[in-house]
Amino acid sequence: MNEILDQLDLNSKGLWFPIIVSILLFISVLLIPKKNTTWREIYITVGIVGFATWLSDSLVTRVFDLIDLGEPKITGLGEILCYTLIPTSLAALYLNYFTNKNKWILTILFTVLSLLVEFGMHFSGYMKYNGWNLYYSILFLLLTFGFLLPLHIRFIRGN
Repeated sequence: MNEILDQLDLNSKGLWFPIIVSILLFISVLLIPKKNTTWREIYITVGIVGFATWLSDSLVTRVFDLIDLGEPKITGLGEILCYTLIPTSLAALYLNYFTNKNKWILTILFTVLSLLVEFGMHFSGYMKYNGWNLYYSILFLLLTFGFLLPLHIRFIRGN
């Protein structure tokens, strides 16, 4: 039993931050009124964004070792939540409010929100940079919110 708890990396500095953010974002997705998305679209988004996040974050953190989350040699609870709930919840929230008219306002807003989450993980001590920098995050987030998610929702809707 102790080995299982050790593998969850529950003693990592700053672990509280990704846990709280994950829970708050996930509950937000469940409780907010659905404006521009359906549960089906959210379901598909969670699957696609979740897969893309696990793939890209595994490359960034494991293969290229550009970022450490928690204990670098363990994929613990915080890392699982960071990969699974935070990006998928942000994507679902973004798409819920997305229209062609507010695309760039939402893109900037969600880029800033995502950067605040990243800063929080860094300043809480949970995330450490090993070659990654803020400019990579900004570029990636603008690409994701400005182009990939709008393309994703158009594809789901068959537009």
